[in-house]
Amino acid sequence: MNLLRIGNKQDHKVPGRPPRFELIAGSVCLDFVNTLDDRPTKPRELLAHYRDLVRFGEAAGLLKPSQLRGLLKRSSADPHGAQQALRRAKELREAIHDVFWPIIRKRPVPAATLAKLNASVQAAARHLRLLRVKRRFEWRFDRLTHFDSLLWPLARSAASLLASDRLSLVRACSSRTCQWLFLDTSKNHHRRWCDMKRCGNREKVRRFYARQMRED
Repeated sequence: MNLLRIGNKQDHKVPGRPPRFELIAGSVCLDFVNTLDDRPTKPRELLAHYRDLVRFGEAAGLLKPSQLRGLLKRSSADPHGAQQALRRAKELREAIHDVFWPIIRKRPVPAATLAKLNASVQAAARHLRLLRVKRRFEWRFDRLTHFDSLLWPLARSAASLLASDRLSLVRACSSRTCQWLFLDTSKNHHRRWCDMKRCGNREKVRRFYARQMRED
């Protein structure tokens, strides 16, 4: 049986191809949430097509090139099925966001919100297998040939993070137009920006011009 190992690689780069996604979150489920860019102001969808979802899976290290080609070929043969899977992927993405957001704000997670994520986690668990690899055992997913198969490791990633001691490190970017999610693994755990170049410098420039306007 050909199975996919559950990995934590954050950026699988393909030579000669510019990166489509900025995978800076430190957890694949948070990177997935960030595929809806500029969420608070003018949301920009980075997963407009099923092929975008597959490309994200490749970039995040969830898919091998051969698995990517297989899913792209299948989506061309069944575009309606692919679009339905993309809709379900976006529903999972928003469920993950809606669970982590109140946690970041130190508020209770609504039971209905957690139930949505739990449904995806339980569906993913049906495709997990415990296999012996050399001298140890590993959890692995079934072959990623089903349209929904990319959702399994994403749901698993969210569940693992929620149940880990890293949950307290989940942050949202301080930029009011961004609010990307990420793990704050900085030494003092005072990281404010998803990326200093992306949002930190932009905020510094905004504050500089605001001071200049007040002084004038």
